[in-house]
Amino acid sequence: MRSLPLPLALTARLTPVAVLACAGWALTSGPAAPQAAAGHQANQQTSTQSSSSSSSSSSSSSSGPSSTAAAKAYSTAPSPCTSVPAATVKSLVPGAKTTGKEIPSTDTKLRRTCSWNALQGYDYRWLDVTFEISESDQAATQEYEQRVKEKSGGGAVPGLGNSAYSVVGLSTEDKQQTREGVVMVRVSNALVIVTYNGSDFETKKAPGTDEINKGAIKAARAAVGALGGGGSDSQSG
Repeated sequence: MRSLPLPLALTARLTPVAVLACAGWALTSGPAAPQAAAGHQANQQTSTQSSSSSSSSSSSSSSGPSSTAAAKAYSTAPSPCTSVPAATVKSLVPGAKTTGKEIPSTDTKLRRTCSWNALQGYDYRWLDVTFEISESDQAATQEYEQRVKEKSGGGAVPGLGNSAYSVVGLSTEDKQQTREGVVMVRVSNALVIVTYNGSDFETKKAPGTDEINKGAIKAARAAVGALGGGGSDSQSG
């Protein structure tokens, strides 16, 4: 019986994430005024200085920079292997264990990936779901836009996150076709990246573009829903 080649594992994409530092601030008060000779004048000067110092402190507190960086919608990546419902996994990757397999990460707070793959008969399917947490909405937007540029030929996915993009490509190796769909979604400072591909080792053909694209988008919608909480108010943007 001939061996059936499997597509290469997807290359892990590590997003360098800078750590935010909190800036401190200090209150300062002006120099004390010279002490007056007369007792009444000294008391009046002390009262005036106290009032001035209090006013200065109040002004500095309200106008000075905050000691805490702006809050992020997401501080940690959610569990990727529970982000896609079991029923969806079964429909997209027949024969795969619905629990999936989490890929080791250098920092699970900032990047987590789960994979499902199976060969049922001659049909092979592979699904990856990745969550990446950036330091800010702006950083996530820049990363998203860069990745979209690298994956030309696709199109926007309306109604998903703050912005979403999908693209499908076909590759051939040793006469075996593999079709792969990638969906990238930004939700506040989080990125959701879904990769879904398939091959038929009997016909050497790949699944249709529509099947792969719709499957990837379905998984992406589930993964975005798994983010929950922060950023949900802006997902229609």
